[in-house]
Amino acid sequence: MPSMYGYVVAALAGAVLAFFLDPDRGRSRRAVTADRLAALARRGARATERKHRRVAADAYGIGQKVAHADGRDEVDLDDATLAQKVMSELFRDGSLPKGAVNVNAENGVVYLRGEVERPELIVEIVERARRIGGVVDVEDLLHLPARPRPGPDL
Repeated sequence: MPSMYGYVVAALAGAVLAFFLDPDRGRSRRAVTADRLAALARRGARATERKHRRVAADAYGIGQKVAHADGRDEVDLDDATLAQKVMSELFRDGSLPKGAVNVNAENGVVYLRGEVERPELIVEIVERARRIGGVVDVEDLLHLPARPRPGPDL
C-alpha cells in the first residue's frame, strides 16, 4: 500500500502539470516562469560578480598595505598637526586632565608640560603619547603640585 507521502507528491505533481499545461493560460504561465527563472539567474550572476570584484579589490588593498608597510605612519605630519593629533587622542575619553597639560611638537618630538594630581597620571599620559602614530619621542615635563617643574637648570 502506498504511503501518504507518495499521494502528496503525486497530487503536487498533478497540480503543477495542470497549472502549466492549461490550454487557456498555460503558455503565458510557462513564459512568465521562464522569464522569472532567467531573471533570477542573471541576478545571481551579477551578485557573484560583485562579490568576486570585492574580494579582488580587498586582496589588492591588502597587497598594497603589505608592499608599502615600513613601520611609519602613512602621512608625515607637521608639528602643529601632530600636536593636535596627540591632544585629541590623549584626551579623547575624558579620564585625563586636558586643561592641565600643554602639548607641543617639534620635529616629531612631543613635549608634555603641566601639572597633574598623581604620579600614575604622568606615567599614563606619557605611555599613551608614545603609542600615537607619528610621534618620534616624548619629552616629559609634567610635574606634581607643589613641586618645581622639570627642565634645564639655569
